[in-house]
Amino acid sequence: MVGFASDRKPSVGVLALQGDYAAHKAALLEAGAEVVEVRSGEDLAKVRAMVIPGGESTVMASLMERFAFLEEFRRRILSGMPVFGTCAGLILLAARVEKWNRPSLAVLDIDLRRNAYGTQVDSFRARLKTKIPGIPEIEAVFIRAPKILSCGPGIEILAFHDGAPVLVRQGSILGASFHPELVPGALIHRWFLDSF
Repeated sequence: MVGFASDRKPSVGVLALQGDYAAHKAALLEAGAEVVEVRSGEDLAKVRAMVIPGGESTVMASLMERFAFLEEFRRRILSGMPVFGTCAGLILLAARVEKWNRPSLAVLDIDLRRNAYGTQVDSFRARLKTKIPGIPEIEAVFIRAPKILSCGPGIEILAFHDGAPVLVRQGSILGASFHPELVPGALIHRWFLDSF
């Protein structure tokens, strides 16, 4: 079983403006975290790490900007706050997104294409081999998933699907094209919690 770096439960925020934040919250609780639903800069100040769920990246970016905490969130990430973005969350983290001119966090040195794995009806599951110690294989759910087209030199690729990176890390930033919150066991969430 994966354990925490300390005995104290980590306080982890889940961006709860839109999207599938409830499933991430459940996975983090299963993994032993204290979870805060983040909807404002005040909420963001209460947590030491963040998870950005899947959903509508354009809506989430616009709401973070409207509620005036997009820049503070970006500053916290650049200062070392651990963050994990899945699907739309990965889009918000990506430094470069093809044909997408929206406000975003832009902190992860990758090039990305939105919805590259197809529409909702093209959703699929796949078994992926990983480079995560103690987690040799995971099940991944892809729903209108973004595709990582290229990675900068500081990116560690942790899993591939059909030759394309789908799980990457850059320092304290973790990103997945898929939805780990939709499979039992919370393996990736536990590993993320162990990283800080």
